Amino acid sequence: MPKAKPRKTATVLSIESPSTRAAQSFTIAESDIAFRAFEIYRDRGFQNGHDVDDWLQAERELRGSVTAAVA
Repeated sequence: MPKAKPRKTATVLSIESPSTRAAQSFTIAESDIAFRAFEIYRDRGFQNGHDVDDWLQAERELRGSVTAAVA
């Protein structure tokens, strides 16, 4: 059986600012988003029918806090 040829590898360099790389290294857990969305729901007086809006608002708030922390 013939030997497999070794694969060539290449180094890929990306052109990014340090703050962009730092922001990408942070992730927001779904449990954190869910907890914040529940707080928004609670603060509104437990009104139903806004679950998607609450989730999206929670994501925006949390992503904004991560971006502000990195900048």
